[in-house]
Amino acid sequence: MLRSDPRRVVWTRASIIVLACYAWPATAHHSVSAWFVPEGRQEIEGVVTEISWENPHVRFFMRAPNAEGQDVIWDIETLSSAGIRRWGITPDLLAVGDRVRISGSPSRRGLDNIFVRNMLLPNGQELAFGVEPIYSDNVLRGGELLETSEGVAADAADGIFKVWSSGSNSGWPFPEDVDSDFDFSAYPLTEAAQVALDAFNYFDSDPTRNCVPKGMTVIMEQPYPIEFIDEGDTIRFLLEEYDTVRTIHMRNVPAADSVAPSPLGFSIGRMEERDLVVTTTKINSGTFDSVGIPLSLEAEVTERFAPSADGAELVYTLIVDDPVNFTEPVETGKRFLYLPDVTVQPFNCRA
Repeated sequence: MLRSDPRRVVWTRASIIVLACYAWPATAHHSVSAWFVPEGRQEIEGVVTEISWENPHVRFFMRAPNAEGQDVIWDIETLSSAGIRRWGITPDLLAVGDRVRISGSPSRRGLDNIFVRNMLLPNGQELAFGVEPIYSDNVLRGGELLETSEGVAADAADGIFKVWSSGSNSGWPFPEDVDSDFDFSAYPLTEAAQVALDAFNYFDSDPTRNCVPKGMTVIMEQPYPIEFIDEGDTIRFLLEEYDTVRTIHMRNVPAADSVAPSPLGFSIGRMEERDLVVTTTKINSGTFDSVGIPLSLEAEVTERFAPSADGAELVYTLIVDDPVNFTEPVETGKRFLYLPDVTVQPFNCRA
C-alpha cells in the first residue's frame, strides 16, 4: 500500500506534493476514479454466475438483489490479472456457483457495477485487494508487493539494463488519473487545452478501453515492470502493460523526416554518464493523460532515467513541452525499484 515517502510532482515553477495513497487503483487499466466513487462503499452478497480472469481487468458476474430487492446480475470489476497474480490471488480461488460477499466502490452512473475491494469467499477466507480486511482474520491480502519501498542493491555496472518494478513510494506521474478530486488548475493549461478538457467525456472517450494500447505520454503511468535491453544502435524498452515496446535510437539514427508520427513517437537517446536521456517527438496519440488533457503533434518529451549508485533504484523524470496545450513545460515522474526475480510478463489484453 502506498503510504509513505510522498513524491514531488513539479509543474515548472509550481510545486505540489502528492501523497501517493492510491493503493487500490494502483494497477488499474483505466482511471478507476472516473468510473467509480473511490470514497464510496457498496456491499452485496450473491452467487457467482460468470468469471473473466484476464487483462485489462478481472471481472465476474453475480446474481444479487439491487436496491429495490430484485435479483439482478451485477458486473463486478477489480484490478488486472497481471497485477493480482503477483499477489497470489489466482483463478482457482473463485468458481461459478460460489456464494460470496463483496464490498467496493459503487458506479458513478448508478449501474449495477462495483469495483471490488474486499471479498469474502465461501470457505471464510477474505481477499483484500490492496486494502485492509473487513470480513475475516483469514486473509489473502493483495498488496504486499506494492508495500515494498526499497530496491535491492545490484551490480551497478548493469546501469539501466535490467527489469525495474514499482513500489510503495514509487509515485504516480499523472495524479489526476487516480484522484477524482484533482485540481486541474495545477497544470499550466492553454485556453485550447482547457476547452478540450471541459468537453472530454470519459465514459465515451476513455482512451484505454477496448484494449487499445496507450501511447506517449500516458503509457508512462503504467505500474507494471519495465525492462531496458541494449541492442547496439537501439535500446528496446519493454513495458508490460499492453505488451508495449518502445524503440530508442542511440546510433545511426534515421532522419526525422523519414519517420511517420505514431502513438509512441520517435525517440532518440543519449547516455549522460550512467543516465539515459530520451527525447521523443512525432507523437500522435493525442493524449497527455487518460482523463482529458490532450497532447499535440508539436509536443517534445524529454525523459531521464537515472539509476542509483548501488543499482537499487531508478529515478524517472518526464518533461513535456507542448506549446499547444501548456503555457510552460510540465515536469513529473516516479521511481522504480530493482527487485530480483521479477520479470516482464505477457499482458495479453482482451477487450
